[in-house]
Amino acid sequence: MDDTPRVGIVGAGGIAPPHIEGWLALGAEVGILRRTGADALAARYGLRLHDTLEELIQGSGIVDVVSPTSSHLDIARAAFAAGRHVVCEKPLAVTAAEAQELADAAAAAGVRLFPAHVVRYFSGYQQVHERIGAVGAITELTARRTVAAPASAWFFSQDAGGGIIRDLMIHDLDQALWLAGPAVEVSATQDPPAVDSVVQPPVSAHVTLTHANGAISHVRADWAEPGTPFRSMLEVTGDRGELSVDTSTTDTEHPSPASAADPYREQLADFLDAIRTGRDARVTPADGVAAVVLVDAAYASLASGHPVVL
Repeated sequence: MDDTPRVGIVGAGGIAPPHIEGWLALGAEVGILRRTGADALAARYGLRLHDTLEELIQGSGIVDVVSPTSSHLDIARAAFAAGRHVVCEKPLAVTAAEAQELADAAAAAGVRLFPAHVVRYFSGYQQVHERIGAVGAITELTARRTVAAPASAWFFSQDAGGGIIRDLMIHDLDQALWLAGPAVEVSATQDPPAVDSVVQPPVSAHVTLTHANGAISHVRADWAEPGTPFRSMLEVTGDRGELSVDTSTTDTEHPSPASAADPYREQLADFLDAIRTGRDARVTPADGVAAVVLVDAAYASLASGHPVVL
């Protein structure tokens, strides 16, 4: 029996190549929906081009959604209706209600939904998670993520699925939940503020989480000037010690998230094994929803100027 994974990619932006390369490394047959940029990717990687979403879904066992966030809901619904598993780039959806709808629809259809929170597969972050008990009771978590602002305009529209908190910071909001557990209060600031819901880079956002266990997380994200090098860092402080990760250092006491194994491939391999075995993946639909709940609360805090209690 042929058990070759058949994957259909929807989306041809900057995140598509790491997904395509990961699937190909796992021996998958990969197709892509024809849209701007897809022809070049198909030629580069030898992918099958599909002219319609229906055709792509029918030719795939797994639909990998790497398109703009506002399109996730409709694409995933169509895949679930056809009985297909879905890998969906973070965030799952524009709102927590839509993200929960996706999780519920997958469960009702008897198929799997995998939120692609790839930072959970970076080796440095994995090591912190595995060693978290060594710090004792967590008191404080500090995370910062800096990258050059993206080129596509939709990233800057907070009302259309973009925004620095929703698109960039969500990685570290997910890490805060993974390491310190549920949050009970969210407070957010952004400088400069969006104008008519449109972000004006360079821009920084800062979100403070109060966790149910009393820990405090300080999370910052920066969309900076063109050419700014990527940097991701995390520090976790407990009553018995500290752990940290920083992409700008290779100190063995502060391991870099860079991995000998590609984290995108590791992520997809985990999802594929979860489908084959029926076990949970490292990131679950509930994890994906929980991250968007924090995003919603952060934007509500921005709008009101006050903390939001969950």
